[in-house]
Amino acid sequence: MSKPDLFAAQSAATADKVRCDACPVMCYIRPGAAGACDRYANDNGTIVRVDPHVVLERTVSGGGSLVPFAGAPDWDGNVVHEKSLFVTAIGAGTTYPDYKPAPLIVASDIAGVDMVTVVTEGIFSYCGVKIKIDTDRHLGKETALVRAQGEVVGHVTTGEYGSQMLSLGGVDHLTGGSKKEGRVTCDTIMDLCNGNAVELAIDGGSSVVVQAGKAPIVNGVAETRMRAGCGSATIGMFAKQWQGKIDEVVVVDDHITGVWTEHQAGKMLGLRPTGVKVKGRRSTPGRYFQVAEPGGGWGGTDVTDPLSILGPFDPKEAWPGLRMLMVSTTGEQWAYYELDDALRPVERPLPAALVPTVERIAENCEPALCNVLFMGGAGGSLRSGVTENPVRLTRSVKDALVSVTCGGAPVYGWPGGGITFMVDVTRVPPGAFGYVPTPAIVAPIEFTMRRADYAALGGHLDHIRPIDSLRAAQS
Repeated sequence: MSKPDLFAAQSAATADKVRCDACPVMCYIRPGAAGACDRYANDNGTIVRVDPHVVLERTVSGGGSLVPFAGAPDWDGNVVHEKSLFVTAIGAGTTYPDYKPAPLIVASDIAGVDMVTVVTEGIFSYCGVKIKIDTDRHLGKETALVRAQGEVVGHVTTGEYGSQMLSLGGVDHLTGGSKKEGRVTCDTIMDLCNGNAVELAIDGGSSVVVQAGKAPIVNGVAETRMRAGCGSATIGMFAKQWQGKIDEVVVVDDHITGVWTEHQAGKMLGLRPTGVKVKGRRSTPGRYFQVAEPGGGWGGTDVTDPLSILGPFDPKEAWPGLRMLMVSTTGEQWAYYELDDALRPVERPLPAALVPTVERIAENCEPALCNVLFMGGAGGSLRSGVTENPVRLTRSVKDALVSVTCGGAPVYGWPGGGITFMVDVTRVPPGAFGYVPTPAIVAPIEFTMRRADYAALGGHLDHIRPIDSLRAAQS
């Protein structure tokens, strides 16, 4: 086929298609069809956003904390009390190819102050999720790789008090690996941010099903409790409740195993030494490190028989009939022993007087949940949709002149350069996160400020529209 004929064939093939410029993929979309992202479609020759634009009512119900100024004003005596609106970026569209003003720049009156809200759906290549999983179960060693559908999507990071932490996503996984790795990473982040369950496998560790606001499922078993505290903290919290009911308590924990009579809390109560010997590295009195390997057993260790962490009792201090309770940091595992004449622990039924003390540990355990925080960096292209001089927006955010929200939800902004923020995905309206096949995550972001401050930072004043124009669309 000659070049003119080839050009004519290509022109005919694309004659009824419209090119979308909402992201770098630049799809040609047939009439009635959507682009590769499923977010934009060809509606009779016009590119339109498929999902509806979300405008939230600002009320004091439901926590009343969508944005710092989101509380509805007190009733002014009018029979009709009109609720005010907050314009989110969900469904608004993007600023790509970067030089365009944001899709919506809306003027409103908040408590008598002229305000402007600039909204856009940001395309985030530099983004990921931080996951807090409430469990003592060993998920994997720090820095162990985390996989979804067999692809590496992140790693295990430093654990926190009673929780295991994962860091997923980031530009290296989205764009620095194979095409499949990038696609799976993008899908994983989007699913987690939209509240869907995702199964993750940790190299050398466990499989875990993560869903924001739900209990983690570790190796097929749903977690129910987050530990009350480490072994030492548990001793400290409940020391007095054991007094007079038991001679010794050992609280088994992967991090700090506590021994009641040696602990300072026991010393203050005047407890008699029992001669118990705990295997592991003694830290301070009554506190032991490394009593066992991490695992899915007692207190996040690999222990299934708690006596395995004990050595022989010291005959100079122990006595026949000595009563000992061993318990985990969640109260899920416990065992009661009495020493025989040879000072060997023999398991006995738990005395009724000790049942409430074990139940109290369980009562002080909060429900085990997964928490997912989306973390993204708002780059220069996104900021140019707000102002022609993007660094002024960054400085205004640092100076607290601009409130940043994500789908109306409050964010935590990191100090230092740029606009790097985190948001709890459970506070963002459902379905707020999307993707583009580059791959990258699409997330809503809103900048709200006084109109005078918007003018001072060089905002796109010619593109401001009144909020009444959105009220009509909402009715």
